[in-house]
Amino acid sequence: MNEWLTTFADRWTDIVDSSLQHITLSLIALFWAILIAVPLGILLTRYRKLAGLVMGIVSVLQTIPSLALLGFLIPVFGIGSVPAILAMVAYALLPILRNTYTGILDVDAPLLEAGRGMGMTRSQQLRMVELPLARPMIFAGIRTATVMTIGVATLASFIGAGGLGDLILRGISMVDTGVILAGAIPAAVLAILFDLLLAWVDRMVTPKGLRIRKEVN
Repeated sequence: MNEWLTTFADRWTDIVDSSLQHITLSLIALFWAILIAVPLGILLTRYRKLAGLVMGIVSVLQTIPSLALLGFLIPVFGIGSVPAILAMVAYALLPILRNTYTGILDVDAPLLEAGRGMGMTRSQQLRMVELPLARPMIFAGIRTATVMTIGVATLASFIGAGGLGDLILRGISMVDTGVILAGAIPAAVLAILFDLLLAWVDRMVTPKGLRIRKEVN
């Protein structure tokens, strides 16, 4: 235990630098995944015949091993952060896309009928009825994608993109458990912290009445 603490103390600056790289890679990937998956999920609720095909394609991306996907991207994009971010985006798409699609479809039909009765257009219904009601489901998908992305980001070091995976690889090559933990523990902590942060944001943006009802249930 003392050896591990000594390793953490000696490599503190490396851990901080690698953590910042890890966070940057993860946030960029999440930004693009949300930007792609949420509008696509909304679009699929309007063209449901395409939903099965698109969901199937995105699901296939999830079945490709992370290292293999990185290997496929290297000949096209080279090494560095670009192929790493593309791979993370590919893995983050499914939970956000599926939850956006399901959340909007689960909106009660009578509420949509009431909106139409009030003269709302489709875009107004989406903005004022469907998205607010589907938001908890969409947030749940984003939380799942966040944890997955932070985990996949540890593999970015295999193609020179940096992050906490550098410390893990260094520890493996040195057969040093302390160095491995110096990369693995901060990665796990980051995943937990980001999940808790998103849960807090979700709670804060939930109207007070719905929040109280959810806590009572």
